[in-house]
Amino acid sequence: MRRRFTVTGGVIGVALTAVLIATAGGVPAFSAEKAAATHHGHTAGPTGTHTTTSTSTGTSTGTGTADSTDGSTDGSAGSTATATVSTGDASDHDMPGMSAAPDYGPNLDPGESDTVSPPVQGIAPDPDFAPGPDVSTHHEFQANCYMSHHAADDPIVYPGMAGKSHMHTFMGSDTTDADTTTGSLRSGGTSCITPGDKSGYWHPSVYDGDRLVTTEYKQTIYYKSGVSDYRTVRAFPQGLRFVVGSPTQTQEEFRNHPGTVEGWECGDSANNFEIPAHCAEGSYLNIRMQAPSCWDGVHLDSADHKSHMAYPVTEGYRKVCPADHPVAVPMIEFKMAFDVSGDMSDVHLSSGTDWSWHYDFFNGWDAPTLAALVEHCIDGGLQCDPRGFDLYKPERGAALDENYELAG
Repeated sequence: MRRRFTVTGGVIGVALTAVLIATAGGVPAFSAEKAAATHHGHTAGPTGTHTTTSTSTGTSTGTGTADSTDGSTDGSAGSTATATVSTGDASDHDMPGMSAAPDYGPNLDPGESDTVSPPVQGIAPDPDFAPGPDVSTHHEFQANCYMSHHAADDPIVYPGMAGKSHMHTFMGSDTTDADTTTGSLRSGGTSCITPGDKSGYWHPSVYDGDRLVTTEYKQTIYYKSGVSDYRTVRAFPQGLRFVVGSPTQTQEEFRNHPGTVEGWECGDSANNFEIPAHCAEGSYLNIRMQAPSCWDGVHLDSADHKSHMAYPVTEGYRKVCPADHPVAVPMIEFKMAFDVSGDMSDVHLSSGTDWSWHYDFFNGWDAPTLAALVEHCIDGGLQCDPRGFDLYKPERGAALDENYELAG
């Protein structure tokens, strides 16, 4: 029989309360040596799975920023931040026992806007484009990032409201907290092996009873093409942020979510929409989820933190961006691995049910670095590692040097 957990006042009740408070107060970050070390090659790909009838709850709302097409700052975006975007419904993030999501009001730096002006235009796909067999079907590069820190913060959903969210595990920027802005992301360090990636990545924390489940491995975040004509993908604009999935979604919504990939996995067990009750000893609990990859070209956030983004649609046999979200951007895929196996009966998410898995992204990339990786790997039809190197096409070179930085 599964143990039941309830979220109260933004912190998980029962035996977890003290642990979460301690974590929010500053559980030591993962090894600084790891975050600073230069690593090469792919991370080993552990796997895992689990099942829970948990009744926990908790979650978030709101943020925005301004900018241009290729990730560079657009001077026209320097208007006063008025946070006028009203698309979507912030209540999508409200969970019983949690603070109500605030009205939309993103964290913005002085002179920063949550819209781009003039609107960014998408690149029309070529209906006759048919890549030959020598072109990779992946069109991607990786970001490899260690877990950084944990806190009951969410600068997108609960901007400026420290401790109001359920517990999150953060990767990327080591400064991410409730007050994070585009500027603050750039001012700190990163747990990613690419120094130019100071984006904020976070997801609900995983617990085994009252023990925080982590991993010593670099986590894998893929940047892919979500559209058929991968040559039309443009780099994210600075300050873009969004939420993928929802802590309030039902199991059916999680199962049928356009970003869901095989649910919870461990060992040779996949397509689980609850965390399995048992995973083979030594295996890892894995979860993958894909983000929408079409942007409306105007808003860097929205009231529900989703409406400014959309998943591609199918026209004939091709995937294209819908007319109201015409700009193809990289499709982010989280592939997370958690070091837990054996008896999984007490393994659960800080956000509640097993199907409450979701994650947040706040773009903090160095614009030229991101643009180089997108152009070389995604637009160039390659299957790249974090350096932008395709092992199967070594003659194409790499986008970054041995230190994961732009040459020169």
